[in-house]
Amino acid sequence: MGVARQSMRWQLAPAPTTSGLLTAVGAVPPGHPLRLAGLPPLIVQLLYNRGITNPTQFEPFLAADERLMGDPFLLPGMKEAVDRIRRALRQRETIAVYGDFDADGITGTALLTQGLALLGGTAVPYIPHRFDEGYGLNNMALESLFKQGVTLVITVDCGTRDFDQVAFARSMGLDVIITDHHSVPPILPPALTLINPKRADSSYPFRELAGVGVAFKLLQALFQGSGKEGELDRFLDLVALGTVTDLAPLLGENRYLVKQGLQVINRAVRPALQQLALCAGLDKRDIDTAAISFVLGPCLNAAGRLDHALIGYQLLFTPSPEEAAELAQQLVTMNAERQKLTGEVLAKAREQVLAAGLDLPLLMAAGPDYAAGVIGVVAGKLTDEFYRPAVVLELGEETSRGSARSIPEFDIIAALTQCEDLFTRFGGHPQAAGFTIPTTQIALLRERLLALAGKELANVDLRPALMIDAEVKLTALSGGIMKQIEQLAPFGQGNPQPAFLTRGMNVVECRKMGNGGEHLRFKLREGSVIWDAVGFGLGGKATQIDSPLDIVYNLEVDKRSEYGTLQLNLLDFAPTRQRKLEADR
Repeated sequence: MGVARQSMRWQLAPAPTTSGLLTAVGAVPPGHPLRLAGLPPLIVQLLYNRGITNPTQFEPFLAADERLMGDPFLLPGMKEAVDRIRRALRQRETIAVYGDFDADGITGTALLTQGLALLGGTAVPYIPHRFDEGYGLNNMALESLFKQGVTLVITVDCGTRDFDQVAFARSMGLDVIITDHHSVPPILPPALTLINPKRADSSYPFRELAGVGVAFKLLQALFQGSGKEGELDRFLDLVALGTVTDLAPLLGENRYLVKQGLQVINRAVRPALQQLALCAGLDKRDIDTAAISFVLGPCLNAAGRLDHALIGYQLLFTPSPEEAAELAQQLVTMNAERQKLTGEVLAKAREQVLAAGLDLPLLMAAGPDYAAGVIGVVAGKLTDEFYRPAVVLELGEETSRGSARSIPEFDIIAALTQCEDLFTRFGGHPQAAGFTIPTTQIALLRERLLALAGKELANVDLRPALMIDAEVKLTALSGGIMKQIEQLAPFGQGNPQPAFLTRGMNVVECRKMGNGGEHLRFKLREGSVIWDAVGFGLGGKATQIDSPLDIVYNLEVDKRSEYGTLQLNLLDFAPTRQRKLEADR
């Protein structure tokens, strides 16, 4: 028996009136784009919640057009990279594109190899095997590429912390250009150049590009003046796929890249993605960020988690519909196996966590049978359920591999950096990281991380937070407000689908649905209007249903409805007389 689902903190976003924002909006002169957009206060609130606090930013954010694009040459190292690559193209050198084995690295590798081919180059892909080689550059691979005649290596989504490996490449006469987006150490590896928007000396206006996004900026710079500029947009489907799957925030330039990329996907420019959607049971004419997050991305990731990521690369590269269909079916089958394996490891890791006690500020689970391909997913699920940083390790006799996921209040890569003397190698982001460690050092790592987490999270309420954009009456969401809300799309990390709170909804009907009754379906009344609502995963709260209810929800169009009627996707609920709203003001 598992523990009951934790109660959630309801956090209502502060109103923007305290900043003078609404006053500023009211002062916009007639004819200004903000006036023409007819922005109501609710939309202003939603923008404010997403960090769009200057009225001059409103219209570009909603339009999500090319104005969000940055000049690639503002990225440090870009000129040096372009000059070296153009020399390689002129001299017909063999270039290796060395990518990571996740969806971000796979899409970026496909993007650069195809883009360099369009420029007349000879580019060979290299994606390391997760289990045999591990993350990042490795000396055996570099030596093999050198013996094949490669003279230039361009990394995608890796390399920022690979000091020894880059030095080894240089000792053989290999030039290395690093393109990456992971956290950058104070001292850079000895590569020819390193392109990373997180470099301390970067003046690039947007820091949160995914690895495939950085690769795209390199290709954009290479295409300038080549006569190939018109070909650039064809690669945006890969950028969207990698960016969304890697959970890069859908703000700033990523909004434009993903919005345009979704259009490319749905125009079926790359038949392979249509085949993958078809095999996965999706409507291949209506791919959105949710379809990428929950279906396409996990299928692409499954190759590197269970076998070799080159299967995913081959799918994105092949022009053959027949080969694409075969590879797509392999990935869908692999993803089903990955889901099964994830469930098995999660059950064991969860049991370990509960045995250790939830009074700890950081969770750690490890086992020799914890497959390295799924430990990151398992760590993420533990973090989601228990709202604590989580570290999950596959134990080896001498060396172990770990993945960590975290909460916004705890920077996991900063914590790992304070323990870097324990690792063979490590890297990542504030919310997600990975490492290799001598097995004998794991106990010391646990001790140090618990001490760091205990100090930083001492005054943090370690319950999942449900962020609420605004408290509204459902009557306020009638008319064209849904179309205005949809202008905030594409939704995803950093730009979630808006969540609303409505109090005092009368329960007309409620029933369980799904296998085991894990979901709930409601009819809720506000005044004289009855709304359909569904609560996925809320079946365990059926005993808490009383009337009236306070509800937190997303407003969605019911695609199964002939007329596209609106329905409420419930995120949480509580009897009105019991809920005391916890709001950060």
